[in-house]
Amino acid sequence: MSGNALRGAAAVVGVGQAGLGSAHGYTEMEILAQAAARAVADAGLRMSDIDGLCTCSASATMWAMPVAEYLGIRPSFIDSTMLGGSSFVAHLLPAVQALMAGECNAVLVCYGSTQRTGAVNRAEVGKMRQVLDPQPYETPYEPLQPISAYALAAGRHMAQYGTTREQLAEVAVAARAWARLNPEAYSRDPLSIQDVLDARMVCDPLTVRDCCLLTDGAGAFVLVRSDRARDLPHPPAYVLGNATAVWHRQISSMEDLTVTAATESGPRALRMAGLSPQDVNLLCLYDAFTINTILFLEDLGFCPKGEGGRFVSGGAIAPGGTLPVNTNGGGLSFGHPGMYGVFLVIEAVRQLRGEAGERQQSVDVALVHGNGATLSSQSTAILGSAATL
Repeated sequence: MSGNALRGAAAVVGVGQAGLGSAHGYTEMEILAQAAARAVADAGLRMSDIDGLCTCSASATMWAMPVAEYLGIRPSFIDSTMLGGSSFVAHLLPAVQALMAGECNAVLVCYGSTQRTGAVNRAEVGKMRQVLDPQPYETPYEPLQPISAYALAAGRHMAQYGTTREQLAEVAVAARAWARLNPEAYSRDPLSIQDVLDARMVCDPLTVRDCCLLTDGAGAFVLVRSDRARDLPHPPAYVLGNATAVWHRQISSMEDLTVTAATESGPRALRMAGLSPQDVNLLCLYDAFTINTILFLEDLGFCPKGEGGRFVSGGAIAPGGTLPVNTNGGGLSFGHPGMYGVFLVIEAVRQLRGEAGERQQSVDVALVHGNGATLSSQSTAILGSAATL
């Protein structure tokens, strides 16, 4: 089936989270299972109804198999493609294709990590990855990855377009303002632009407040065909478009440090949805670092290249601003358990359902954008309410 034929053919009908912030005493598999059980129940289904599985892990190459084993399911469709944090956004289109091909009837997308409280030595994992995931143009220089890569992109954007540290700080402050409206967010203390600028410098020009949190957390969502979705308990969030693009692995291989593959994934997803940026009511962007939000606003067509810093100024993406971005608090203030993409989808679904509480916006079309590794993989999804069909 063509992309246009798949528009709205499937929908997210259940979401669940678990172990947010600090999941002391639990393994990542245990909190993944909790989130999965909540998503399945939220969909009005039983775990025995799940016959499709999309999952991956930063540390286990065969992760889908122990997940299926632990959940007690025998899926006829499995996608364990690992693209970093964008993976769970990228899983949408293969899941929709599998549903429409009749390979399965209900797909569970799930992820869990206890990177904050787990016993794994992260420094040792980093050393192992240098061997298992060699990056020959960068590893010999021992950069502090991934932050060195994002600092490089931020520095280039500042030099090329005049973006300021204050404009980067606007992104973090907006995320915190949204987080203060979200009782599930990890960081909810007040944050000012000056606080961001005065914070400990980690990798120039990024301070610790320009960087995402280090938390535990698990998230899951369930997809079914649209004809079935209409009979389930909650309003469906229809998958109107989805596209993924990968241009490099190492940031040193980027042709332009200020232009990401979102310039490809975004237009493709919007074209499949038959929509434009002007139709979007809500953005859920992968904000591992403050520069991400600025780059993606530009690359996805919400402002011209180089104008992202000015676009976010004055609280434009904060509560009460002109465009709601990362209404749950994002990776900067809600939480970031290693890979954040699954939580982008969950927040978009909650907003489309009208279940976001104090931070609720008027939303019919949500754009979700995932990012993986060092600006390496980009996946864009357009989710919509029944009004968009």
